[in-house]
Amino acid sequence: MKFHLVSGACGFVGRNTVKQLLKRTKDNIIMVDDLSVGTHPSKWLPDFSSKKIKDVEIIGKEERLFYWKMDFRKFLHKLQENPDWLKNEYGLNVELGDAFHFAAIVGGRAKIEGDPMAVALDLSIDAEFFNWIAKAKPERVLYPSSSAAYPINMQTESDAVALKESDINIDGFTLGMPDLTYGWSKMTGEFLAKIAARHYGISIVCIRPFSGYGEDQDLSYPVPAIARRAARKEDPFEVWGSGKQGRDFVHIDDVMDCMFTAMDKIHDGTAINIGSGKLTSFIDLIKLFSSFASYNPTIKPLIDKPVGVHSRYCDMSFVKERIGWEPKISLEEGMKRVYDVAVENLKRER
Repeated sequence: MKFHLVSGACGFVGRNTVKQLLKRTKDNIIMVDDLSVGTHPSKWLPDFSSKKIKDVEIIGKEERLFYWKMDFRKFLHKLQENPDWLKNEYGLNVELGDAFHFAAIVGGRAKIEGDPMAVALDLSIDAEFFNWIAKAKPERVLYPSSSAAYPINMQTESDAVALKESDINIDGFTLGMPDLTYGWSKMTGEFLAKIAARHYGISIVCIRPFSGYGEDQDLSYPVPAIARRAARKEDPFEVWGSGKQGRDFVHIDDVMDCMFTAMDKIHDGTAINIGSGKLTSFIDLIKLFSSFASYNPTIKPLIDKPVGVHSRYCDMSFVKERIGWEPKISLEEGMKRVYDVAVENLKRER
């Protein structure tokens, strides 16, 4: 039986990947997540049903999903100690398919700036993962890097530019300063991906998603939080920083579409942007959500809150040229979807 592996399977991007694999393939899926950030599959899989064998939860009528609630490093340690662990312990004859690596210590801006050493544990998680794939040889590997890997000096109020893949030169002699430990860990992951491709023959692609969002994103992220506050018609409407800082918002459906397209066409560890190619300030985002809610609040800046770089957006020309892909969901369409869900959630709470 072929099994695809998804680490961090219960996080925002991980669970959307699981849903895509269920649609795109007839294969089985190994899900690993310790739920330190993620949400149990019973909350996001339709018609949820499960049974448990030892410490694995087998999910769905077709029994294609196998979920381990554990630190991904522990899961990898067991595979490293005994490559036949899944067969011996659970009777699973695993033919390894693709591996998607989303397990990471991550959070909002407050986490990245407030606890950078905890975020640095991503280096440990990634090192374990790359060491494992060099031996296990999955068919293909997806490594999610981040827009945080880009040099912060290119994202200031006076020097903001559309970030190109070539602005990070892993193979060169000069690297810019990425965004704190999260950016450093992702840049290191990209370097390991290149090594995996060149020295171990692994088919791997790296993606640099910008500000991904979607209807099922939790409230610790800015887009669903802003949508909820607009649905409640908060006034004044508080925003971290001046609100003039901008991001490149891309809907999770576009992230998924680009990701799977890239896996088909890129195999050498190349990293690609995934974004809209457009810069939107948080003030403009609040105004958009307020228009959906049909009111005009006073916007109140919170200057003491962490905000990160001033402007972060991407150039998507390389992706269009290399794999022929462009984003399909406009900012207005995607944000309206998020807003409508926020309204429905509020109605259910009343």
